[in-house]
Amino acid sequence: MAGNSSPKTLNYNKSTRYALHAALEMALAEGRPVTSNQVAERYSIPENVVAKVMQQLTRSGVAKGVRGVGGGYLLARKSAEVTVQDILDIFEPTPTPDTCMLRGISGEQCPGETLPHCRLMGLFEEVGETVRSTFSSVSLATLVGE
Repeated sequence: MAGNSSPKTLNYNKSTRYALHAALEMALAEGRPVTSNQVAERYSIPENVVAKVMQQLTRSGVAKGVRGVGGGYLLARKSAEVTVQDILDIFEPTPTPDTCMLRGISGEQCPGETLPHCRLMGLFEEVGETVRSTFSSVSLATLVGE
């Protein structure tokens, strides 16, 4: 669409988006356990999906579970020590070197990938590194305004 200046967003999978919401809720709770149900209701997400995301956050060491009445999930580290990139690293596949970001969602090969040096691929690698650097510099504490 020529002339369309609407912003494009990065395309992350649902689990990643749900994990970011869950991590933010844990940061906002300031040490009080957050349940899967609370996150599910607040963001209109299926509870069973949030529970799986919370389990993955726990397995990866970002969250810890609290059993019993009043239980739920807490951040395993201070919110200032958990970055957006930490969450992305858990749920998003790491691109292999020399994988072009122009590759289609369906996985078709970018024509430039067959060239010995594609100028577009270099640009997108640089943009990707800038995005990773930005996400690595933003902690949950920053997002919740601590």
